Amino acid sequence: MDWRDHIITDPEILCGKPTLRGTRLSVEFVLDLLAAGWDKSALSVHYPNLTEERIRAVHAYVADILKNERFYLLSPGARSA
Repeated sequence: MDWRDHIITDPEILCGKPTLRGTRLSVEFVLDLLAAGWDKSALSVHYPNLTEERIRAVHAYVADILKNERFYLLSPGARSA
């Protein structure tokens, strides 16, 4: 699967956040729903155009982004900004 078939960035839509093509559903929003425990049936009721293939595209997009990230361990006493 190529996530580029499903996810776009357009400065005119949600200030350029990655969104699902033809919608105003951002990748971030879909991930938040999944992290909150929404299952396939709840997603399909509330967002019928959020298909299984599009959810896989969201995961593929995030996986691709994370491949190029660097992570640094902070000491236990470090505070984030």
